Amino acid sequence: MIPIVSKISHTLGEMEELAKEHFGLQELTLTQMHYLEVMNSLQNPNITELASALQLTKPTVTVALDKLIEKEYVIKVQSDADRRTSHLHLTDKGRSINNMHEYAHRRFAELMSENLDTEELQQLVIILEKMVAKL
Repeated sequence: MIPIVSKISHTLGEMEELAKEHFGLQELTLTQMHYLEVMNSLQNPNITELASALQLTKPTVTVALDKLIEKEYVIKVQSDADRRTSHLHLTDKGRSINNMHEYAHRRFAELMSENLDTEELQQLVIILEKMVAKL
């Protein structure tokens, strides 16, 4: 079982690397990509919210954010409600991370289903849904 999980993980990583190249995101590290994904899912969090979601300290998150801001993936927008805080917004360039992941995941799903007939594919989906429900 472990070799299979390892192979799946490796293949998905390769798909993500190909997608990074396809979308021109080679300059991003996996960590930076993870930050962008979490920011997108939180919908314009402040630094405290992002640090909490990532289970990291605010100073650690701030250092990484400064690099993403410098690379023009993220901008800080001062809150209208509380001028002491800023919210993080993905730029168009930053939002392209979602397209990249969708592309990689779609390619991986296509690769997985290429060698399966309809019944096998349905069984695989049922098994994977059971597994994901337990995560």
